[in-house]
Amino acid sequence: MNKKTVKKGLFPYVFLFIFIITCLLIFNMFNTQINEMSYDEFISELNNEKVTELNITPKTRTETYEITGKLKGYDENEIFTLSLPKSDEFLSKITEATDNQDITLNVTKDPEASEWIAILVEFVPLAILVGALFWLFTRQIGGNNKSIDFGKSKAKLLEEGMKTTFKDVAGLTEEKEEVKELIDFLRAPKKFQAMGARIPKGVLLVGPPGTGKTLLARAVAGEAKVPFYYISGSDFVELFVGIGAARVRDMFKQAKMNAPCLIFIDEIDAVGRQRGTGLGGGHDEREQTLNQLLTEMDGFGPHEGIIVIAATNRPDVLDPALLRPGRFDRQVTVGLPDKNARLEILKVHARNKVLDKNITLEFLAKRTPGFSGADLENLLNEAALLAVRRNKKAITMSEIDEATDRVIMGPAKVTKKYTEKEKKLVAYHEAGHAVVGLKLEGANDVQKITIIPRGQAGGYTMMTPKEETFNYTKDELLESICGLLGGRVAEEIAFKEITTGAHDDFKKATKIARSMVTEYGMSKLGPMMLEEPSGNTFLGRDYTKNRNISDIVAHEIDEEMRSIINDCYNKTKKIIKENKDLLDLIANTLLEEETITKEQIDSLVKYGHLPKEDEKDTNKNEETQENIKKDK
Repeated sequence: MNKKTVKKGLFPYVFLFIFIITCLLIFNMFNTQINEMSYDEFISELNNEKVTELNITPKTRTETYEITGKLKGYDENEIFTLSLPKSDEFLSKITEATDNQDITLNVTKDPEASEWIAILVEFVPLAILVGALFWLFTRQIGGNNKSIDFGKSKAKLLEEGMKTTFKDVAGLTEEKEEVKELIDFLRAPKKFQAMGARIPKGVLLVGPPGTGKTLLARAVAGEAKVPFYYISGSDFVELFVGIGAARVRDMFKQAKMNAPCLIFIDEIDAVGRQRGTGLGGGHDEREQTLNQLLTEMDGFGPHEGIIVIAATNRPDVLDPALLRPGRFDRQVTVGLPDKNARLEILKVHARNKVLDKNITLEFLAKRTPGFSGADLENLLNEAALLAVRRNKKAITMSEIDEATDRVIMGPAKVTKKYTEKEKKLVAYHEAGHAVVGLKLEGANDVQKITIIPRGQAGGYTMMTPKEETFNYTKDELLESICGLLGGRVAEEIAFKEITTGAHDDFKKATKIARSMVTEYGMSKLGPMMLEEPSGNTFLGRDYTKNRNISDIVAHEIDEEMRSIINDCYNKTKKIIKENKDLLDLIANTLLEEETITKEQIDSLVKYGHLPKEDEKDTNKNEETQENIKKDK
């Protein structure tokens, strides 16, 4: 540990100790009861032998005696005091009294004889008190003597950011290629200048949360071995108008002094939202800050060695002036990882994890579509915590399954108890989803079914796509709607009644059907874009929105949506009626086991019962061989 840090840490405690001692002395002084006494009263008490203690201090400057003492019957904190001119008569009386009476006599030197001591006695307590108040005031506002540094930049120079390299960034192969030019420019700018090339002043990283945007920016600084300044967009916004703009100016001033360097602005949408939109007009402080940022990015030249990287997951709300060439010239999309990228990410986060020999990272990568890098790190961490809690020496598949459920749906609500009727309804509902998924060729693979409540759901069926694709066909979308309607259809067929448990399924199915009609052109209305994804009014979008369709077309959209949903509902009902025995088998198994995995589901479909010990090994070997063939 740094010695300066230790001294800085001990100083407040030393100062506090001195302050407490001073306060106690002042309190003791003011807590003492002082009785003023005249010379005649003092002589009378002295002659009556009531004086028990006497303190005499000769004052050189005033030629007087300062006398304090105690009388019989005084309390512990009670004294008398008087001041007398110096005289031989007084000294003789005191000498005579002390010889004949039991009086404690103390004669002290005059503290005022030394000017330094007088100054210390008079001014040191006051200085300590003023210093303590000043220290408390500065600590309350911000401490470290920065209470008035409102205009200073809050950009932090992160040493750890300069140590991160591309080895720590897994899965972002294309994204790394996009930013390699920045590294080459920061290392050897003259090579670009000789060719007349202008390196981008700013790079905007766009993507969902947790995909590694900040990590990628750190890796750029680490590979180039240049200073890495980190600041959040919200750090610019202040209560006082003009402070944000001043911080922008100071940030670029520091960057120019330390060029070449990299500035990373995280969540830039906090300060870079489109100006003049939303309810109630703009925000003066935020807009002034944005104007200053635009000016500063125009102000430094292309060869000064400063590169600004910003990250956001809401590029649609950014001001167009921020995205024009000369400011953020390049946009790099950092999307969710595919299977191979997830495998690379899992390898990075599994370096310090103790995994069971039966767990393969390839299998984990396959069963986690849609997971971001942060989700995968959280998945392995949750599994490790569960393994420690269960006193295991390694992370097994049981912990991986539970951790996956926790990441997707939240922890299990074990204490929540169903009635027998509710439990049976949930079992048939989830079994309905599974049957449709098993019988439709284009549907997703059923990985797990559970009726244990998690989050807001009474149970859920985990399904993953057979292959990860970027585009979906019309049949695949229709089969997805059928899979979502499977729960409601199963309830209706099994119990001749319906429940509210399918409301989230209806929400997803309706959204797919409306997108098919209004965005994808997959209906009788033809290949037309009838609606655009709506923006949020409070996120930089106008309150009024142009309507591009008539009332007749709006009615036709509703009719097409209803037709799609009804056709899928009838198709789903037909599938479940034809496979009523499989529905009953899966539902009854869920009532007994509460949770069944893909291996158990395959055994139910193939053999009609849960796998036995010999069948487990056979199924596992078949599944392993199939996964190996697919990977190859």
